[in-house]
Amino acid sequence: MNYRIDKVGIVGAGTMGGGIAAHLANIGIPVVLLDIVPPDLSEADRQKPAARNRIVNTLYDRMVKARPANLARADRGDLITLGNLEDDFDKLADCDWIVEVIVEQLEPKQALMARLEAIRKPNAIVSSNTSGIPIGQIAAGRSAEFRAHFLGTHFFNPPRYLKLLEIIPTDDTAPEVTEFMKRFGSEVLGKGVVVCKDTPNFIGNRFFAVASSYGLEHALEQGYSIAEVDAITGPVIGRPKTATFRLLDLVGLDVMAHVNKNLYAAVPQDAYREVLRPERTGALMETMIGNKWLGNKSGQGFYKQERVNGGKEFWALNPGSMAYEPAPKIRFESVGAVRNVENLGERLRKLLQFDDRAANYARDLLYYGFAYAAYVTPEIAYRLSDVDNAMRWGFGHEAGPFEMWDMLGVRETAEKMEAAGFEVAPWVKEMLAGGHDCFYKSNGGRSDYDFETKRYRPLERDQNVILVSDLRAAGKTVERNSSASLHDMGDGVALFEFHAKMNAIDQDIIDMAFKALERLDSDFDALVIGNNGEHFCAGANLFAVGVAAAQGQFDALDKMIKMLQTATFNLRHAPKPVVTAPHGMALGGGVEMAMAGWEAVADHESYMGLVEFGVGLLPAGGGCKETLRRKVNPVMRAANADVLPPLQEAFEQIAMAKVGASAWEARALGYLSPQDTIVMNSDHRLARAKQRALQLVAAGARPPEVEKIYAAGRDALYALKLGVKSLLWGNFASEHDAKIAGKIAHVLTGGDISAPAWVDPWYILDLEREAFLSLLGEEKTRERMMHMLQTGKPLRN
Repeated sequence: MNYRIDKVGIVGAGTMGGGIAAHLANIGIPVVLLDIVPPDLSEADRQKPAARNRIVNTLYDRMVKARPANLARADRGDLITLGNLEDDFDKLADCDWIVEVIVEQLEPKQALMARLEAIRKPNAIVSSNTSGIPIGQIAAGRSAEFRAHFLGTHFFNPPRYLKLLEIIPTDDTAPEVTEFMKRFGSEVLGKGVVVCKDTPNFIGNRFFAVASSYGLEHALEQGYSIAEVDAITGPVIGRPKTATFRLLDLVGLDVMAHVNKNLYAAVPQDAYREVLRPERTGALMETMIGNKWLGNKSGQGFYKQERVNGGKEFWALNPGSMAYEPAPKIRFESVGAVRNVENLGERLRKLLQFDDRAANYARDLLYYGFAYAAYVTPEIAYRLSDVDNAMRWGFGHEAGPFEMWDMLGVRETAEKMEAAGFEVAPWVKEMLAGGHDCFYKSNGGRSDYDFETKRYRPLERDQNVILVSDLRAAGKTVERNSSASLHDMGDGVALFEFHAKMNAIDQDIIDMAFKALERLDSDFDALVIGNNGEHFCAGANLFAVGVAAAQGQFDALDKMIKMLQTATFNLRHAPKPVVTAPHGMALGGGVEMAMAGWEAVADHESYMGLVEFGVGLLPAGGGCKETLRRKVNPVMRAANADVLPPLQEAFEQIAMAKVGASAWEARALGYLSPQDTIVMNSDHRLARAKQRALQLVAAGARPPEVEKIYAAGRDALYALKLGVKSLLWGNFASEHDAKIAGKIAHVLTGGDISAPAWVDPWYILDLEREAFLSLLGEEKTRERMMHMLQTGKPLRN
């Protein structure tokens, strides 16, 4: 059976149902979203469609207004059809996939399945998003054909942003349905897919609930403060900045308590379940929930935002006094010693050598996590790699428990765990006794240890994934400096990778750009610009630029900026295909690099914007020139066109530092072109970029022609400056804001030319560079740059 999903029905429009609907709409898949008719309607209202759809409409509006945004762009909501379960149930009849996201009670779910069986088309897939009810029970009593097409699909909230999708087949699910949903989840939905056993809370939430409850209990028992725990359990041990208590505030204390209560009852056989009991944290959780201190949604939880001297501060709860106090700067010798160690394994090994409060807490937390992972994995997972993937994709951990155990040495760590009173699962001891000293091996491909067969099994390799670490390990690096590398991707395609801090552009990256062009000319057929880092490129290295400016090295800065402009210009017009692959943040110079190709293959979660205004500058790596080429040029090729609307749009985009909050918004802003590709799974981005580069080679494509740029001239400059003056007079902008905006207007209109003209692109590039350097000479600009470096926030002076 060849399955396709061209239309999806979702029953239940709450937080998860609405989020799943938005994610599907972002992809371009039409969705029918249904919820119940309000039970308390008057007789008159029961005849009114608007009243009957009140619940679904209210929930949809809440989904649209939620932040971070569920919809990648506003018009994607047009793909979602709203309705109710009485009047519109038949709209599910032609859906290829129907997702149940209703109340977490077995009987309503089973009743819904009976109704769906009566109207679904043959071979339509039906799934449940439950996390607490056995999947097999939900479809009990349905036909064999229905059960063959039924499984669990557990998304993590918010579905647009969290990568993990747990798929839970039952004993009756057809294998081809499971395989199709795995492929659809990865390739279309862009998810990291883990297949789970049908056990309570599946993999991610089962492990997290128990491990996080231990972390909370242990911290309280040992007298750690809220701020201390979060200083220890964030990036230092490979976890997000939300660490422990900020994450619980984000999740919601009531949600955590509800999950723990249900899980405790559902796993009587779990030897670790006692940690889930609320009394294990004393009266703390009970008091906080009773006070409605539920976390972010109630305005306070373990942290509370306070107004101090006109600014905002986050104060932490003191569990002893139940009062909020200013969070002090937390300093531990161990944390300070390892904070800048880039490699996680090396960082953990070095951290655990210390004997201070931070190292001791981290050691206990990690050992407990290792112990519980080994204990519970045979029950919840088919292979241990699925547990690691679930923690990385669902919770943003840099590595899962078995990966970290490998980093520390399995045998050595197991001995230390037992000495410290932590259990080591029998299968791990058996593995070690059999001479297997690690959970993963990498002999000609990665394998993980199979606790059932007692041997290693090769991991499935996604052919759409290209990892820079694999290229490096295979000796495919052909050029390298401290900030960038050039790798051979195979098939005649090179990869230009940034690997500086935040991938910020510095002289080494610029130098490598020229080396990439040189090697492209002599050794390769095409070039991809991209990386596997957290972000594509966060802009220029402000610290290096600021230091050079403070030392008066303006000739050197002029040379460096000219080199950057030349690099982006030459990449854009290279004689062989250049495909950029932006993802995450592509800001300032990162946007300029993303636009410096023939085409782009962008992750759908790409946040792109020319944000230089925030540090008192303007784009000078080709950003002003490209904005004019992409926004003004197309309009002005038409007869009798009015330049002011597109010019005003370009000016506001740069002067207001607008950032597209998705690849689709970046396309609307012009940072991505209509022909550029948007991929849902960022792991596939480099492979897709390579594939597109090879397609351009095979097609014999010619490089983009060098276009002249439309410069609107003096009258348009005066019009833009009048608008700036109006903002200044109305106190909506500072004097320095006005100065920066005036420089931007000067560049975008062509400087001092008296009448509109089509000019050489280097005329605009020279104006960019001159304006950038003149602003860099301003003391107020350098103040803004230092403030951004110190606080991460813009300063308006």
